[in-house]
Amino acid sequence: MFFIFSKALLFLISPSTWFLISLVIYFFHKKEIVRKRAKWSAVVVFLFFSNTFIFSEFCRLWEIPGTKISAVSNYDAGIVLTGMAEYNNDLDVLSIRRGGDRIWQALTLFHKGKIKKIIITGDSGYVTERGLHEAKQLKAVLVSWGIPESAILTEEISRNTHENAVETKKMLDRSYPHLSNFLLITSGTHMRRAKGCFEKVNLPCEPFSTDLYTGPKQIYYWDQYLVPNLNTMENWNTLFKEWIGYITYDIVGYI
Repeated sequence: MFFIFSKALLFLISPSTWFLISLVIYFFHKKEIVRKRAKWSAVVVFLFFSNTFIFSEFCRLWEIPGTKISAVSNYDAGIVLTGMAEYNNDLDVLSIRRGGDRIWQALTLFHKGKIKKIIITGDSGYVTERGLHEAKQLKAVLVSWGIPESAILTEEISRNTHENAVETKKMLDRSYPHLSNFLLITSGTHMRRAKGCFEKVNLPCEPFSTDLYTGPKQIYYWDQYLVPNLNTMENWNTLFKEWIGYITYDIVGYI
């Protein structure tokens, strides 16, 4: 129930949803005063949430900063959280999205000797069956690329960040008690909630943030101040998801 509720909540808090609702009211409501308010609501929502500068500054306050690979110590394993891919059932192929930087960086860390093993945790975050079984499918791809199968461990049950931590802890305690120090690899916006979950189950990890939206320097181009960007509007969904997720996890005791 919690899993389904969280998905419904994400839809309701999306700026795109607010924008579309405002437009529907503007075009179909009979009262002129309501239509006028809806029109200006749509304008304000669009201009605010499509502004790259505004989004980046809010994101900067939340993201856990990245680390240069040269500054990373050596770890028994890197724990890579899923939520970075979709499955194309027509082509029978795994399709990577923005979060795929997680596995990209994990591979780099592995080849540079910074992590001895790659632990991929998570099955599918969808409510319905869509052919995605991410940890299992990612492992198959990596093995086909020549990564030793013994170097890739998978946890194939969890569906959210809390379960990622719980099930990974169970797997390690049961089958790999000799592994003791870990690098947590996930998106910068997701890292705060993920790290809290792993610490809650007594599995402390050092953070390694990926696919960052921001950096330590505030560098912008003129169009990022002035030109609306629909991608930026979608990016707010990620940030809202993490804010609401962190608060919810805190309330229910997951972090």
